[in-house]
Amino acid sequence: MTLIADSNFVYALFNSEDTRHTDAMGFVSQITEVMLVPDVSLPEVCYLISRDLGHSGIRRFLEYFSQLDAPLEPIEMGDLDRAREILVTYDDAEFDIVDCCIMAIAERENITRIATFDRRDFSIFQPNHCDYLELLP
Repeated sequence: MTLIADSNFVYALFNSEDTRHTDAMGFVSQITEVMLVPDVSLPEVCYLISRDLGHSGIRRFLEYFSQLDAPLEPIEMGDLDRAREILVTYDDAEFDIVDCCIMAIAERENITRIATFDRRDFSIFQPNHCDYLELLP
């Protein structure tokens, strides 16, 4: 089985000062499945790191990420089309583009499990490929 890691989960995994770091580390130590990281989430993670840890934190993150051994999942043009559909459908919710791309990748790859601390957006979304997305940890 495969799961997708959201930006805030990857950020918490890296940043030992984050209040969710222990939860993220504990979860990763227990999973046996592949954890995909959408490539579109990396700029968002790096923004958070730069904001909270300074620009040098990005270099440390890239070193850390290369050791994490989590495959990057590229977004495809079809994912962007689906992200636009999701944005239109859930206009009042004001989802961000990264979350919409993660939702689209989950549908494309038939993935039902998302590692995220963003319960709001992923709880509202009703995917095409399953009844709901399982939000972890």
